[in-house]
Amino acid sequence: MERKHEMNGHSMPESQVSTTTQAITKGSPQTCKEKFCGFLKNNLLVILTVSGVLVGAGLGMVVRNLHLSRAEMVYFAFPGEMLLRMLKMVILPLVVCSLITGAASLDTRSLGKLGGIAVSYFLVTTLIASAIGIALALIIKPGVGAGALNSNTLGLETVTTNKQTTDSFLDLARNLFPANLVTAAFRSYATDYKNITVGKSINGTPVYQTVPVGTDTDGMNILGLVLFAMVFGVALRKLGPEGEGLIQFFNAFNEATMVLVSWIMWYVPIGIMFLVGSKIVEMEDVVLLVTSLGKYILASILGHIIHGGIVLPLIYFGFTRKNPFSFLSGLITPFTTAFATCSSSATLPSLLKCVEEKNGVDKRISRFILPIGATVNMDGAAIFQCIAAIFIAQLNNAELNAGQIFTILVTTSIQCGSCGDPGWGIITIAIILEAIGLPTNDLSLMLAVDWIVDRTTTVVNVEGDALGAGILHHINEREMKKQRQLRQEEDEELAEVRVDVVANARAEDETSPLVTHLTPDQGHDAFTEKEAMESVL
Repeated sequence: MERKHEMNGHSMPESQVSTTTQAITKGSPQTCKEKFCGFLKNNLLVILTVSGVLVGAGLGMVVRNLHLSRAEMVYFAFPGEMLLRMLKMVILPLVVCSLITGAASLDTRSLGKLGGIAVSYFLVTTLIASAIGIALALIIKPGVGAGALNSNTLGLETVTTNKQTTDSFLDLARNLFPANLVTAAFRSYATDYKNITVGKSINGTPVYQTVPVGTDTDGMNILGLVLFAMVFGVALRKLGPEGEGLIQFFNAFNEATMVLVSWIMWYVPIGIMFLVGSKIVEMEDVVLLVTSLGKYILASILGHIIHGGIVLPLIYFGFTRKNPFSFLSGLITPFTTAFATCSSSATLPSLLKCVEEKNGVDKRISRFILPIGATVNMDGAAIFQCIAAIFIAQLNNAELNAGQIFTILVTTSIQCGSCGDPGWGIITIAIILEAIGLPTNDLSLMLAVDWIVDRTTTVVNVEGDALGAGILHHINEREMKKQRQLRQEEDEELAEVRVDVVANARAEDETSPLVTHLTPDQGHDAFTEKEAMESVL
């Protein structure tokens, strides 16, 4: 039986342990210099990525004093834009191929069981996150006393929306089943409204009626692609030997994409440096925004700290009885990427790589669950959206009743499965405000500090996905262990039956045709076979 090692709380086959680790454990005691070089080699990318964030913040503060023009700001942000483009380039093949191979590698019963556990985990954690956001907003009351805030004085853009809540839910259902898979790779369905003439009034003026019409908006329809890939993977498995060739094709495609991801990861520190720096340069008056909306920012970040630092680790520990922070220590690079890009989708490539290589999560589990989690699991977004909705209600001196608070809770939990790209949360807040009957004019205040709050939001989203994969890996390992024990018990029972048969062979008067008679030599062979089986197990 293959020996296993523990890595970040999960068992890994010996074949996956690096030669460097083996050399450290088997070789002679190393000097401090060799230990430092080994640490630097194993964590070089993490160190460079974190350094990129710090250098980018300092670079942004320095460049702000140069008073760049709009065109110069675009040029300054170009290296960061290239990182986002490279990461988004591999999202489509990564999501589709990983889900197809993941669904095809699991049998239908385990697929349904793992899928049910994953959906339950995502739903429960999102509901908990929404409840935390509502509780903090009601305790801290960020909007009380902030009525003097005026979007015009802050120089903010306005946000307009006239989308009905019913149409928002229907759009989610329509996007689950795209009419054209090719179009779904870069466009999604969205409802717009059109006024049509339905007649004339008594005085001859035309009477108009608002009718919802379907339109296509820019942006990948990730929900539709996820559902199609899962169902297609199950269909390939049902084909049996006929579908093996196509499964191998998608598996090779997925592995090649992961190689591309490993190359892109070495550009991440440079891209992150300019992403963070350009965001600081773009803001006209950071101090005014932070002081004006300080309580809202504090409540949002505090909610992310509570959920990401306490709730999610406790859930992980409750399922696995292992140290969650040991698991999270192998995910510093994805967390840093999430902090800089503000996109769960763009973080998916590095998250898959680190979860599999540093935490030893089964590829079948990670490549099936993580793409789904990047789409539907938005714990961090649920927290700040609930706080934003109550903040705007307090800003307008509106008293929310229990029904409206429950509406915020449910709507946030459902709407969070819409998109993993930055800035989408503002649209979700607009839908929530429409649902509880509040004006959407103050959404421009959310846009002012969205670039701050969205960073911790994405980190919590990614953490929830990763811990969910770890929990599912542990459950899968436990089920496999139970199956091995059952097979072992069955083998032992069969061996005992053989011993009984040998004993019955000595009764010469036994004539039942249901009993197989063995000779003493055969009985000796049965004992020998039993001993051999026990030695193997």
